[in-house]
Amino acid sequence: MSIPGFDPETAGNHEEIEMQFAVKTVEHLEAYQKLLYALPPSKLKLTKVDDELFEDFKKTFPELATPEALSHLSEAEMKTAAGKEKWRNFIMKYEKIIPDYNFGTMLRPDAKRDYDQDNSMFVTRTQFYAIEVARNKLGVNDDRTHDATFNPFAIR
Repeated sequence: MSIPGFDPETAGNHEEIEMQFAVKTVEHLEAYQKLLYALPPSKLKLTKVDDELFEDFKKTFPELATPEALSHLSEAEMKTAAGKEKWRNFIMKYEKIIPDYNFGTMLRPDAKRDYDQDNSMFVTRTQFYAIEVARNKLGVNDDRTHDATFNPFAIR
């Protein structure tokens, strides 16, 4: 997403920009959580390149491309110097393919739990898509309960 006349290299921190960023991030996580409860996750299509993204993810991150690994992600492992470099190279391949490819968003480290204060980590949009597409294709998200008491519109 580019803003005419805006130079990110010279921009300082502006409270209104940070607030807009936070709002967009929360809107994204709320929309995704609602989708997980509204449809069978294995039927979700998150991007126009889900299949390509999934194949690339499996090839690039074979250590993460299993239901067990995707169920419980380690933020510390993903954010080591080597992990950051590997992810950076992966993400850049999608710069012109995935809208807002490097925009920050939230990801659930524990796929069995909903988003909450203790189950959210900050990642790029491409990381989110790669991991959630893999979770959906491998059935990790399919056991989402359709509990009548659950309100998918209320993020916990």
